[in-house]
Amino acid sequence: MQHYFLNESLEIGKQVELPDEIKKHWIRVMRAKEEDAAEFVDDQQQLFLGELINSEDGTVEILKQINKDVEMPINVTIACGLSKNGKAELIVQKATELGAHQIVFLPMDWSVAKWNQKANKKIERLQKIAKSAAEQSHRNVIPNIKYLNKLEDLTDLNFTQKIVAYEESAKEGESSKLVQVLHGLGNNDNLLALFGPEGGVSPEEIKKLSKSGFTKVGLGPRILRTETAPFYLLSAASVLSELKQV
Repeated sequence: MQHYFLNESLEIGKQVELPDEIKKHWIRVMRAKEEDAAEFVDDQQQLFLGELINSEDGTVEILKQINKDVEMPINVTIACGLSKNGKAELIVQKATELGAHQIVFLPMDWSVAKWNQKANKKIERLQKIAKSAAEQSHRNVIPNIKYLNKLEDLTDLNFTQKIVAYEESAKEGESSKLVQVLHGLGNNDNLLALFGPEGGVSPEEIKKLSKSGFTKVGLGPRILRTETAPFYLLSAASVLSELKQV
């Protein structure tokens, strides 16, 4: 079943004319016909079932509310140092599918890429990718995509826990800090996880982060690429917070 986001409040019995982009995808591309149904998330992040009642103008009638919440119980913000072209798109798409609440990009000491004046256009494009990925994975929330100008803009933010994935911790065999942090988080707590660019996180940045309350964590025994590390973290967070042992 198709899944779409609408920028308005919904209620049972309400009739809604769909935006052009949804009409194009659902009716033209997916060939929806009258009496076909789809899921719609309103501007309050509430999920509803709607039926197509007029395929000419794309009018839908809201049939019922669906009490289904697939969001991760902890709010995970993924922060990534700017990496080479194409990796930001992959990170946003897959991190959205894996449940990230927010995704932040920022320049770091060893970043090769420079966004500069291109940042606004890039964030606009990445936000569209996040929306598409949220629809595909049937989420109730579209992650917010942000760009920060410097590391200090990140360290000043308040979170329940802040961690930085550090290659040297993995090399030293550190394997418990990440599990300890994740086990210590409760529902609706906020976790900030920072990942460096291809070159990693510089020693000076590690000093700043440690002073700002970040915990250095390893991500298993293997060294991961900059675009893979956030997916490892989100998968671990999902296993420890969502998959309960019977």
